[in-house]
Parts: sequence; structure tokens; C-alpha cells
Amino acid sequence: MANSPRPMGILRSLSLALMFLIGLTNCGYKLGYVKPAKFASVTTIYVPTFKNETLEPRSAVFVTNAVIQQFQRDGTYSIGSANRSDAILEASIVELNRRQTRSARFNTLRTSELEFTLVVAFKLRSRRTGEILDEGQVEGEVSQFLDPNFQLSERQALPHVAERLAESLVSRLGEGW
Repeated sequence: MANSPRPMGILRSLSLALMFLIGLTNCGYKLGYVKPAKFASVTTIYVPTFKNETLEPRSAVFVTNAVIQQFQRDGTYSIGSANRSDAILEASIVELNRRQTRSARFNTLRTSELEFTLVVAFKLRSRRTGEILDEGQVEGEVSQFLDPNFQLSERQALPHVAERLAESLVSRLGEGW
């Protein structure tokens, strides 16, 4: 008889846990990917090479590849071909800015750290209807300490700022903000 309260306590805690889980499902919580309602019909996105409106050569390839890789890491949407996708992501690189954030200790004209800002304008268009599902601008920023070889430092910063921009873009399309 001393053991009888234990099974009742376990049964009570299991029933409370079950009621808690049922309560979570009725409160609007979902497990897994939650896309914005306006993208409910979109499962695959085609990402053509971005247009480059800056003077930075090859930046379109870096940025496009970074966005595709981020979509693959995120998993909310899959990457599709031009004729089989639900939506097409059209984008243009509109700005690539460099700003001095730190100078050399005894020479303020010599830069030791730069901040790179990359801005992309995009439109997510339905492939079937041509309707624009979302449009806007996103940006990515990264700070880079400079080596004595200034051009090499800039070239090394471009993939990093492209990754930051890709995170912002995929987050906006995957989460709606």
C-alpha cells in the first residue's frame, strides 16, 4: 500500500504534460518552418545571377552564390530551376560602400579598419502569375582590418559582406521580416 501514491503521481504528471502540449497546439504555436502567409504557395525559388549596378567586378557572383547557399542552409525554401520553381528572386546590387572606422595610431589618413556595406534591391515574383510577392532592399555589413595589401583585404571582405547580406535576405523571405 505504500507504493500506491507513486503511480498516481506519475499518472498525474503525465496528464499535466499532455494537457500542456495540447494547450500549445491550440495557442497557435507550430513546430518546424513557419513561412509568412503571403508565401504559403511558395516552396521552390529560382535565383538567377544578380545584376551588378556597382563598379565592383564579380560581386554579382559572390552575392548570388551566398544567397543560394543561405537558402540551402535555412531550408525554408528549396532552390529550383527557372521553369519549375514557384517564385523567381530578381535582385540588383545597388551599392557597395566602404567607410573608414579606424585609422593608424599616428597617421589619421592611413586606414587600418574599413566597414563594408552592401545593399541589394530585390523582387520576389510568382512564376505562374507574375505577381510581385515581396520587394524591398536589404543590406549586409562587415568590418575588415586591412593588410598592407589594400586590394587583397577588400577582395577578402566581399564574400563576408555577401554572407551577411544573404542572411538578411533569406531571413526576410523566410520569416517575413
